[in-house]
Amino acid sequence: MKFDRVRLRNFKCYADADLRLDPGVTVIHGLNGSGKSSLLEACFFALYGAKALDRTLEDVVTIGEDEAIIELWFTHEGGNYHVRRRIRATGERATTAECVLETPVDTVEGARDVRAEVTKLFRMDSEAFVNCAYVRQGEVNKLINATPGQRQDMIDDLLQLGKLEEYRERASDARLGVKSVLDDKCGSLSELDAQIEQKEDKGLHERLNNLKSKLKETEGDIDRFEENRETARKTREQAIEVLETYEQKRDELDSLSEDIEQLESEISQTEQKRAEHGERVRDLRERVEDLNDQIADLLAETALDSADEEAIENRLAELDAEDEAVADELNDAKTQAQMFTNQAENLASRADELASDADDKREAADEREAEADEAEADLESRCERVAELDAQIETERAKFEDAPVEFGDAEGLLEDRREEKSDLQRRIEETKANLQSARDSVAEAQELLDEGKCPECGQPVEDSPHVDTLEEDRERVAELEDELADLRDQREEVAEAVEHAETLVEAEREVGNLRENRKLAEESVADREETVEQKREEAESLREAADEREADAGDKRDDAEELREKANDRRETVERLEAEREEIEAKRDRLDRIRSLRSDRSDAEDDIERHREKRASLEDQNDLRRDRLADKRDRRSELRESYDDQKVQTARENKQEAEDYLEDVAVKLDELSERRDNLQTAIGGVENEIEELENLRDRREDLLERVESLESLRDEAAELQEMYGDLRAELRQRNVEQLEQMLNEVFDLVYQNDSYARIELDGEYELTVYQKDGEPLDPEQLSGGERALFNLSLRCAIYRLLSEGIEGTAPMPPLILDEPTVFLDSGHVSQLAELIASMRELGVEQIVVVSHDDELVAAADDVVYVEKDSVSNRSTVERRESLVEAAD
Repeated sequence: MKFDRVRLRNFKCYADADLRLDPGVTVIHGLNGSGKSSLLEACFFALYGAKALDRTLEDVVTIGEDEAIIELWFTHEGGNYHVRRRIRATGERATTAECVLETPVDTVEGARDVRAEVTKLFRMDSEAFVNCAYVRQGEVNKLINATPGQRQDMIDDLLQLGKLEEYRERASDARLGVKSVLDDKCGSLSELDAQIEQKEDKGLHERLNNLKSKLKETEGDIDRFEENRETARKTREQAIEVLETYEQKRDELDSLSEDIEQLESEISQTEQKRAEHGERVRDLRERVEDLNDQIADLLAETALDSADEEAIENRLAELDAEDEAVADELNDAKTQAQMFTNQAENLASRADELASDADDKREAADEREAEADEAEADLESRCERVAELDAQIETERAKFEDAPVEFGDAEGLLEDRREEKSDLQRRIEETKANLQSARDSVAEAQELLDEGKCPECGQPVEDSPHVDTLEEDRERVAELEDELADLRDQREEVAEAVEHAETLVEAEREVGNLRENRKLAEESVADREETVEQKREEAESLREAADEREADAGDKRDDAEELREKANDRRETVERLEAEREEIEAKRDRLDRIRSLRSDRSDAEDDIERHREKRASLEDQNDLRRDRLADKRDRRSELRESYDDQKVQTARENKQEAEDYLEDVAVKLDELSERRDNLQTAIGGVENEIEELENLRDRREDLLERVESLESLRDEAAELQEMYGDLRAELRQRNVEQLEQMLNEVFDLVYQNDSYARIELDGEYELTVYQKDGEPLDPEQLSGGERALFNLSLRCAIYRLLSEGIEGTAPMPPLILDEPTVFLDSGHVSQLAELIASMRELGVEQIVVVSHDDELVAAADDVVYVEKDSVSNRSTVERRESLVEAAD
C-alpha cells in the first residue's frame, strides 16, 4: 500500500496544497514550525478521521475559515482508493459534513463506515497504525518506554492476536453460559423427576377404576328414584282434583279465619301497647323526679343560685377564660422546660464531641510526630546521598587535574585530537605511497645496474652522467621509512590522546548527570526538611487545638448543669398548673352535667305527653276492630255448616304425602346428581393427572436429551477456549522468535558498535540488550541516541514482521517517520540513514520522513520542501529533486 496524492484546503496552516507522493524515500524538509508534520497528520486524519486527532475537529479547520477539505488518493493491493473528508465549523462545534471513500468496487459514505472500511483494509485501527507504521513526532521511544504488558498488548493487537484472546473470552463466556443453562436444566430435570415420582405414588389407574365403579352404582340409584318420583306426581295430581271443588270455600274460610285471628291479635297487641304506654308514663314520672334530685345535688356543689341556662353559660365562660389563662402559662412553662432540657442536652453532647475531638487531635499530633521522626531519619540518608554525589563529582573533575584543557572544553579537545589523528593517518597513507614508489624505483635501478645499464636513461653505465642517482634514491627510501615510523609513533600518541579526550568527554557528561542528580537530591533534602518542619508544626497546632477543645468541653458541661436546674424548676411549675387545669375541668364537667340533666328532664316530660296521646288513639282503634270481628265470626259459622271436612282431609293428606315424597326424592336426587357430578369431576381430574404424568414423562425425555446435548456443548466450549489460549501462546512464541531475529538483523545492520552482542525478546515482550562480555542491559540504560536508534530498529522490525507475515506477505501502509532525528547525534543520523536504506532494500515500497537533517535529505529519492509565509502564516509545499535545490 502507498500514498499517491494528498490535497488540502483550509487544513490547519495550509490554505491550499496539492502534493504527489511517489514510491521510494520521500523527505519532507523545512524549518521548525513550517507545517511539515501537518502533512502527515492530514494523511492520518483522512484515513481515520477524529480517531487520529489528539484534540478536537475545531483544530483541523484553519483559523478564520468555515470549512476544511482533506483528500487522499492511495493504492492498496493493486486497487485505487480515494477518501474525501469535509469539516464544517460554522456552529458551536465543528462537524463532519462529508466523508466518502471510493473503492474499486463501491462507495462507502459516513465517517464511522469509512473508518471501519479502512481498518478492515489495513487490518489495523488508528492506534495500531501509529504503533506500527507511523512514528509520530516525540513518540520515537513509545515502545521502549511502555511496560512489557503494554508492549505485549500493542504487538499482539498489531499481529491480530488480540482477536484470539477475544475469541477465547467468548468461548469462556459461552462455556459459562452453557453451564448456567445446564445447571438450570439439571434443576428442572430433578424437579420433573420429583413430580413424576409424586404422581406415580398416587396410584392413579387404580383410583380411576374405583371411581368408575362408584359412578355406575350412583347412576342406577338415580334411575330408580326418578321412577318413584313419577308415581308420587300422579298421586298428587289426583288429590289436587279432589280439592279443587272445595278450594273456593276453603279459601274464603281460611281468609276469614286469618282475618279473625289477625283482628284478635291486633286487638290484643293494641291493648298491650296501651298498657305499655301507661307503664312508660309512670316510669317517666319517676325519671323526672330523679333528675330533679340530681340537678339539686350538683347545683349545691357549684357557686350558682339557680340552674337556668343563662347562669350556666355565664359560669362556663368564666371557667373558659380562667382555663385559657392557665393554659397559656402552662404552655410557656412546658416550652421553657423543654428548651432548657434541649439546650442542656445539646451542650452536653457538644462537650462530648469536643472531648472526643481533643482526643482525636492528640492522637493525630502523635502521628505527626512519628511521621516527623521518620522524615528526619530519611533526611539523613538523603543528605548522605548529596555528599556521595559531591564526592563522585569531585572524582570525575579530578580527571582534569593533569588534562591539557579546563573542565568544559573536552569536546573541543576531542575534536582537535580526532582531526589530528585523521591528518596523521592521511600523512601516513601519503608517506606509505611515496615509500612504495621510492622502493619500486630503487628495485628497478638495481635491476638495470645488474644488467649494466643506467637507471636514468637505460644507456650503458660507462660514461653515464647519472650513475650516482641510485644512492640518492636509497637515501630517499631510508628517509621515508624513518618518516613513516615517526608518523606511526605520533599516531599512537595521538590515539592515546584521543582515548584520553574521550575519557574527559565522558567525565564531563557524567558530571552533568551527577549534577542533575545532585540537584534532584538537594530538592529532595529541602522537601524532606520542609516535611519535618511542617509535621512538627502540625503536631503542635493539633495539641493546642486539643487543649482548647478540652477547656470548651468543661465550660459547656457547667452550662448544661445550670440549664438542667432551670428545666427542673419549670417542670414543677408545669405540675402545679396542670393540677389547676384539672380542677377547672372538674367544675366545667359539673356544669355540663347539670345542663345534660336539664335536657334529659325536658325530654322525659315531652315523652310523657306523647305516650298519653298514643294511648288514647289506640283505644279508638280497638273499638273499630271489635265491630269488624263480630261480623267475620258470623260469616265463618255459615261456611263451616256447608263444608265436608273428612273428604277434604283425606285429599289433603294424600297430596301432602305425595309432596313430602317429591320433596324428599328431589333432595335425594340432588344428592345423587351431586355425587355423580363429583365422581365425574374426580374421574376427569384423575384422567388429567394421568395425562399430566405422561406429559411429564415426555418432557423428561426431551429435557434429558437437552441436558446431554448441553453437557457435550459445554465440553466443546471448554476445548475451544483451551485451543484459542494454546494457539495464541504458540503464535506469540513464533512471533517473538521471528521478531527477535528481525530486530537483531536490523540492529546489527545499522548499529556498528563493538559494545553490544545481541538483543533478546522474551515471551512477555521484555527487551534485554547484551554487551559483548555477556552483561545484560535494560534498554533504558542506553544513551539517548542509542535508545532512539534502538526504538526505530524495533519499530522497523515490527513493520517487517507485519509486512512479511507469519505465513506470507501482507500489504502494509507507508513507513512514516516524523522528526526521528530529535534525539540523534551526527553519527547516529548516519546509522538512521542506513536503517532507512535497509528497509527500502527489504521491499518497503514507500518511506516518508519528516526532517530538516541534510544527511537524510541527501539520501532521499524525492524532497518536499515546506515553507511558511511570515505575513499570512500559511504554508506551501514544493517538490525538489536534490539537496542543493532544497537548500536554495
